[in-house]
Amino acid sequence: MPEIREYELFEIREPVSQTIPFVYNSPHSGRIYPPEFIAQSRLEGISIRRSEDHYVDELFSAASRLGAPLLLANFPRAYLDVNREPYELDPRMFDGLLPPYANINSLRVAGGLGTIPRIVAENMEIYARRLPVQEGLDRVESIYKPYHAALRRLIARTHVQFGFGVLIDCHSMPGNVRVAGSNTRPDFIIGDRYGTSASAELSRMATSILEEMGFTAIRNKPYAGGFITEHYGRPARGLHALQIEVNRAIYVDEVTLEKHTDFPLIVNAVTGFMRQMASYVEQFSIDTALAAE
Repeated sequence: MPEIREYELFEIREPVSQTIPFVYNSPHSGRIYPPEFIAQSRLEGISIRRSEDHYVDELFSAASRLGAPLLLANFPRAYLDVNREPYELDPRMFDGLLPPYANINSLRVAGGLGTIPRIVAENMEIYARRLPVQEGLDRVESIYKPYHAALRRLIARTHVQFGFGVLIDCHSMPGNVRVAGSNTRPDFIIGDRYGTSASAELSRMATSILEEMGFTAIRNKPYAGGFITEHYGRPARGLHALQIEVNRAIYVDEVTLEKHTDFPLIVNAVTGFMRQMASYVEQFSIDTALAAE
């Protein structure tokens, strides 16, 4: 767990030239913990890392090789969560008054998982004491807004170049997730905000590709997509956003965070999925279900 003061907050891994209308985004795989954050926290070691989407950036690392940019966060989700509205903030966490435009009543804030989270997974409180309000607002200004500006640029560039674009928002989920009403453990969940963030055919194809590869894949339940999927998916304009959740249990030990020995096989499978998605979109790109109306 690197603890360095100066680092790139996020990276854009660009292809030599963008040849497919995809943008890949990994907002929760960051694992560089600022020392001042560690000093503020009551957690340490592996405990504070429980909210990471462990190694998702590595799972989708082939994006640039396949001709698409990959945006990835280096800062941890526990420090700032860019898959939220910019000001989903919990007043109980701060000394001082939040600005009136802060959304203090969202379900995510109530659950401790706002833009600046109060807890990591398993309901472990992050902070030993309250934060100054200005520090919270500064994180939004210095990290959240530049990250989303970079994401918007990538999506806009893709849209201009190809006439439409597909954002794949990449995440991982706990191994104990089950399909409601059954004991089925999904290996992957594809989220399209119940058909509002991407064409239904695109999300069906994503699920079908994974199933044909031998994985258990479902759509939308319990993860339909967060702020990023909802905010950037505009199918009527030819902008499609899918969230993909990978079950951590298939590639990492969730207690030690050590990669399984077959981690490279999962990377290869994810790469195959990305390649097949690109082929599908290339084949059907003139379909009005994908291109702008």
